[in-house]
Amino acid sequence: MPDMSGKNGLITAAGDGIGRASALAFARAGARVLLMDIAADGVEQTAQLVRDAGGVAEVMVGDASDEDFAAQMVARVVELWGALDFATTTPASAPPPRPSPSRTAACGSGCSG
Repeated sequence: MPDMSGKNGLITAAGDGIGRASALAFARAGARVLLMDIAADGVEQTAQLVRDAGGVAEVMVGDASDEDFAAQMVARVVELWGALDFATTTPASAPPPRPSPSRTAACGSGCSG
């Protein structure tokens, strides 16, 4: 990863998995990161890992799919550091797809969705 010193980012779903790994990678490259997740415990743990590695991390807890909350996240990065330089938006788990009525009609009970 290139040097990200002086860059400010927003990372969603940062409580674990890809979001956590992204947060750590950007912080190790020198970026300041606002970490967001719907689960407070996980995102606080990620923030502590970033800080333990010498990085700068702030936390917000909420639902990134909510437009108002998304706007608040961007505004918070700008308030903290003056600009938003990048965002990494890792989608949370989605429910399994529902069977489509047209597909079910076309192939009967042998369809998987």
